[in-house]
Amino acid sequence: MTTPSAPPFGRALCAMITPFTEEGLLDLDGAQALAERLVADGCEGLVLSGTTGESPTTTDTEKSALVRAVAEAVGGRAAVVAGVGTSDTRHTIELAQEAEKAGADGLLVVSPYYSKPPQDALDAHFREIADASGLPLALYDIPGRTATRIEPETMLRLAAHPRIVAVKDCAYDLLGTQKVLAATDLAYYTGCEEFILPLYAVGGTGYISTVANAAPRQLRAILDAFDAGESGEAARLQRRAIPLIELMMASGLPGTVTAKALLGALGLPAGPVRGPLRPADRETVDGLLAAYEELISAGQRELNNGSHRPG
Repeated sequence: MTTPSAPPFGRALCAMITPFTEEGLLDLDGAQALAERLVADGCEGLVLSGTTGESPTTTDTEKSALVRAVAEAVGGRAAVVAGVGTSDTRHTIELAQEAEKAGADGLLVVSPYYSKPPQDALDAHFREIADASGLPLALYDIPGRTATRIEPETMLRLAAHPRIVAVKDCAYDLLGTQKVLAATDLAYYTGCEEFILPLYAVGGTGYISTVANAAPRQLRAILDAFDAGESGEAARLQRRAIPLIELMMASGLPGTVTAKALLGALGLPAGPVRGPLRPADRETVDGLLAAYEELISAGQRELNNGSHRPG
């Protein structure tokens, strides 16, 4: 294993929603405003057109326009990573090349879904995409959605490719993750907010978070505390965020739905979700707001008392 290099896309990344107008059209002004806010509040990278960004229901043209707009707004101040994964290798390559032209700094490529390719086919799929552009690539391992795991042995082989530099890890296999961490210099980002500190503590790089759409400062504070040598404080901040994490990510609704519901309630760019997703009901929105306000209030009380850093 080589000495780890600087994180390829930063440490604290937001899996950004894709704002729509009330009519359901792409809201590029809203996307730029949201991107500006997220970067100002501590996000070091923005991942566009992932699951949270409703990639299954946005067009290729919309994806490219979104990358171009966000890169224009925050380029140079934060990494812009474009989600380009599909179940079709050729289509994914086309999206990768378009994202590069639009100004992306990197690519996020999910395992092909539904077709359930064997591991040798997965290996070939990712290599073809990595060979098709000059951008660094993060593999997205989320078998709960794709039905196909990127097995640790496959990760070990793919790590040798010069442009495969990172993993978004939603496999819920900390043992397998540590095996790859021990043998490669792949940058591991958790996509599961309850694992922000656990993965970071064993050598992970950071996170790609849906919850960061609403609470970017509060999640980054976990990493900052750990980096400052304050592991107990980092653990406390991780636990403090759990009520909001649970409501946004483990309530039975997709994170896209809860993130847009909360952002909309806060008066931030969001707009509706596209079908087949449906908006959150009033009770869910009220619960999300209550958890969010408690998280913010707790940090403000500590700041006023002078007992802890803001977070």
